Parts: sequence; C-alpha cells; structure tokens
Amino acid sequence: MFDNIFSKVTKAPEFPSGFDWVNTKEPLSLEKLKGHVIVLDFWTYCCINCMHTLPILAELEEKYKDMPVIFIGVHSAKFFNEQDMKNVEQAVARYEISHPVLVDQKMTVWNKFGISGWPTIAIIDPNGTLVYRQSGEGQKEMIEDTIDVLLEKHEKSHTLAREPIKIAKTIKKSNTTLSFPGKISISKDRIAISDSNHNRVIVTDLSGKILHTIGSGKIGLVDGKFSDAAFFRPQGVSWKDDFIFVADTENHALRKIDLENNQVITLVGTGKQGPWRSPGGKGKDIAISSPWDVAVKDNLIFIAMAGNHQIWTYDINTEITRPFAGNGQEDIVDGNRTQAQLAQPSGVFIHDDIVYFADSETSSVREIDLKTEYVRTIVGHGLFAFGYKGGKTSEALFQHPLGLCATANKIFVADTYNSSIRMIEEDSDSVVTLIGKQGMSTTCRLNDPSCDTLGLYEPSDVKIYQNKLYIADTNNHLIRVYDLTTNILNTLDIQI
Repeated sequence: MFDNIFSKVTKAPEFPSGFDWVNTKEPLSLEKLKGHVIVLDFWTYCCINCMHTLPILAELEEKYKDMPVIFIGVHSAKFFNEQDMKNVEQAVARYEISHPVLVDQKMTVWNKFGISGWPTIAIIDPNGTLVYRQSGEGQKEMIEDTIDVLLEKHEKSHTLAREPIKIAKTIKKSNTTLSFPGKISISKDRIAISDSNHNRVIVTDLSGKILHTIGSGKIGLVDGKFSDAAFFRPQGVSWKDDFIFVADTENHALRKIDLENNQVITLVGTGKQGPWRSPGGKGKDIAISSPWDVAVKDNLIFIAMAGNHQIWTYDINTEITRPFAGNGQEDIVDGNRTQAQLAQPSGVFIHDDIVYFADSETSSVREIDLKTEYVRTIVGHGLFAFGYKGGKTSEALFQHPLGLCATANKIFVADTYNSSIRMIEEDSDSVVTLIGKQGMSTTCRLNDPSCDTLGLYEPSDVKIYQNKLYIADTNNHLIRVYDLTTNILNTLDIQI
C-alpha cells in the first residue's frame, strides 16, 4: 500500500542512554513507549525544509492527541552551534514545538536509523518495528495513512497501549517585552522591529519608546487595523516612506503596513506554502515559500525567499512577484543571476546598485550587481564549510549568518551561530569581529546570575544608523545598540 513500508522486518534501535532530552521531564525509551505508534522527526534547527515540516507534525499531533501515538524530534545537528542543548532548547521554544526532542550526539541516532538527509520521518510500530522512513517535505498524507493503518492493525491484535503515555512539556513561553525579535529597519529616527514570536511588528523611536504596535499577537493572516491585524512569526521589515514592508514568514506572505491609515494589507501570498519552483504571479493569487527578509529599491521590493533558495522581487506598480536570482538548486555557485545557485538566503540589504544577501546554509555573504546582473560570493565556500575565522575574505569562515547591512566599503554581518557581529572591509579584503567570539560559554546569557557581561545570543540582524549598529539579539529577546565610535554595547530600553 505504501512505498515506504519496509519489505522486511527491521527492529528499531533503542535510544542511547545518557543523551539529553528537551521538552520532557525524563528520558524516553522504546521499551517505555511499547504499544505506541512512534513518529520520529530527524531535523536540525537551521534547515528551512525542517521548518516546513513542523506545522504538519503539529497538525497531526493535535489529531492523534488522545491516541497511543507519540511524536519525537531527533535533533541531529549540522552546525557546531546546533549541538549545544541550550541552543536546541531555544529553537524548540522559538518554533513552539510541543513534542519531546532527543539531542542526538555525533549523529549517533541518525546513523543507527540509516538517515541521509534533513528532514527525515521514521515511524515505529507498537511492537518496535521500523515500518516507514522517508526524507523531504510534503509527507503529511503518507504519515497519516501509515499511522491509521498501524492503529487499526494493532487494535485488532491487541498490541496497542490501553492509555497513551502522558509527557509533560517543560519548555515555557518567555514573558519578555520582545520574543525572539527577528529583523530591524530604521528610517527617520524610527525603528521597525519584527517581534516574531509575539506575531507583531513594533515601531519605536531611538530611545526605545513604542510609537506603534502592529498586530493583535494572535497567529493568523488578517488584514485591517493595527489592533485587528494578525501575522505569523514575521521576520524581515523594510521602510519606504510611511510604509513598512514585512516578510510574514510563516504565513508565506508579503505584507504592507500603512502607518498613515493604520492599516495592514497583504500584497502577496495565499497563507499556504508555495511550490519549490514557481514562475511567480500577481498579488494574492500567488503562493510563496518562507520569505525571510525584504529590502526596497525604487519600486521593487527584494525578497530573500529562503524556501525557494532564491531572491525574488515584488513590483509595487504592477503587483507582480517573481524570481530574480537563483535557479532553485541549493548550493553556492556564482554567475548570471538566473543561473546562480543560492542556499536559503535569509538576509538582504541594498546599497547603491548592489544587493547584498546572507546565504545562510552556505555560511556565506554574497552580492548581486544590478548593473551586470552577476552574483558573486564575497565570503563563503560551501554547504558544509563553516566555522569562526577572520583574516582575508578568501579564507574567512562564518556560521549560518542571517542578517547584514552595508555602507560604501563595509559590510556588517550578524554571524548568527557564532553569536557575533563581524565586519567585512572591502578595501582591505578582510574580515574582523566587532562583537563576540567563538565559544560564547564564557559570556552571560539573559538572566544568568553567574556573570555580568551579557553577550549576544544568536543575533539575526544588524542595521547601521548614525554610526551605531542596531542588533536583533534574538535569543536574548533584546535589541542591542553598538556605538562604533566608543565600541560600547548597550541594550535599547523598549518602553511599553
């Protein structure tokens, strides 16, 4: 019935003892879960395809919540930074994952289950037999059908648990003013901030006083007045006059905030994820995939379309949105904008006729020259070439950068998984670190009483304004301000 049901009996390997677990009070085991259908999601929190799978799993969890079906994430990290349990905890909180997550050490569980790509779903029947294993997105119907068949079969054979096991969640929502702020844009002494996990955008003055709160805080794709409008984990924001354009990431939409008329308007997107490859289309008729950042030049909105591994544009006059750079293949290949290959672009910034972007999965900073239409890599080497190294741009290493900005001869980069702000000096063709260093364990995290110097924690964006860098310090739930003249890092006091 299913292509992915194994033709031979394969006993699922037991979870290793001594590994860390997130979002459960005690470690789980196959022995403890005997009688349950177990759905394993092999993922890593940088991966856009893994992010696309999480809403599907949440929907299925709700459907089977009163049945002996258990969902477990197996976090098998790609990047060094993702191997830290505390960072996995932050990712589970950010994506509001309700199931327990096993922190896989050195890909041990990954290798035992024969996994080869993120995400992969594996399903174990109530007798402990591995019956399904498939990688990639879009598996909802196959997962659902497999669970239904197993429940029916094992109900008849009396091998189902009589009562589903109860697993208490341990991840709590933050009660901070901001929750995982994603991106920043500054214009006329006004700061637009995507308060991502509060599902809203706020506008402050330079002192941190809130001028506008846009969004009810409820998850949804709702236009209208600021107090009624709804977003879903928005990321990129960009000013144009009294409008703010928003990459409403998990709604797969481009939105516009009209400050003068107190209105939120959807420009692009249906609320559903678009296909991997798409020629684009007009307005709200076209479905797009995980827009992560936006930048404005004249009548064009440039969109870092992480889900398609492309840069797209939206024409304000014609309402047409279409791919601009990248052929959709995930890699780091320079060339003409339509033939180049990108890898989950997550930050975009325009200076003069250059579109700079952070290509996160190749840990690279790249540019598109609008005059020559050529994509060039400034720093970066490949999908599995990452680390923390300064010096010449040809040798420097970043780790999953998500945001950036540029001046005439400098590029400032939120080197996210190095919890650092780095600077590329184009005149000297070199990379230096302004804030942070490799291995942030010696620096405080928010509410850590053991030390008194709060470092950055997975910053997602950086913007320059009046010789200061404004930083979305995402996992600290703060906006930080770094004075380039005094080299002092402060926290913006956001006042409700």
